[in-house]
Amino acid sequence: MKDLVGKTVAVTGATGGIGLPLCKKLLALGTKLILVDRNKNKSLALRDSLLEQFENAEISHVTADLADIKSVKSATEELLKLDIDYFIHNAGAYSIPRYITENGFDNVFHINFVAPFYMIKKLLPLIKEKGGRIIATGSIAHRYNKTNVADFDFRNSKKASCVYGNAKRFLMFSLYKLFENEQEYLSIVHPGITFTGITDHYPKLIFALIKHPMKIIFMKPKKACLSTVEGLFTHTPYSYWIGPRFFDIWGKPKLSKIKTDKDEVNEIFNKAEEIYCEQTKEY
Repeated sequence: MKDLVGKTVAVTGATGGIGLPLCKKLLALGTKLILVDRNKNKSLALRDSLLEQFENAEISHVTADLADIKSVKSATEELLKLDIDYFIHNAGAYSIPRYITENGFDNVFHINFVAPFYMIKKLLPLIKEKGGRIIATGSIAHRYNKTNVADFDFRNSKKASCVYGNAKRFLMFSLYKLFENEQEYLSIVHPGITFTGITDHYPKLIFALIKHPMKIIFMKPKKACLSTVEGLFTHTPYSYWIGPRFFDIWGKPKLSKIKTDKDEVNEIFNKAEEIYCEQTKEY
């Protein structure tokens, strides 16, 4: 833990989901925080709230809309100048209104894969130089489907769980390949299932019925974020991730193996590299 005192950690999605308890854990470990979020007002409000508990903490904000490649590029350049030690990609979008982004991708795919892969690849040389690590959030939803080359961003799919799962599969598998020979700089983590805003898509009546049972059955965000924190100290080898030890839903963080297919991993990585090269162009 002493290794984190004074280290600079950038976190995407800090204002939602497990963001608040995650930030508190990071500050308790002595880190300097950079909140990477599209909503500056919410980010600054979170900073003010955190400073009430951690008076001497160093907390700053970088604006990044993960559905907008121009914003992603600008945020990445800013992070490179801020000399970060760790980058935690915690942000995600599940069931949201769908559209095609300016650079031609399904927005859910862009938020959950295109943007983070671009940022991670750009930040990697700095992270390696600082001896830090990339922590990327995966999901059990990656198991819901396999890659479809003819519809790689699942824009023709209507099922939110599959669209989201496909993007997470792209992110996880492409990073396994990208870090294949540098595994010490990567941690793939997942919080299991926890009660956050990701459930807001349920119809109001159904949500009213499941809200309280979900709070009882699944881990609270402050426990779910522990897998992410563990990722700061433990790297993940190829085809491994860190998550709740019991059925990937409950319990303390554990390093465990997941099922991957080398051919599919290579296929995804090749597409990821193609997409990355496209994003280096000006829009």
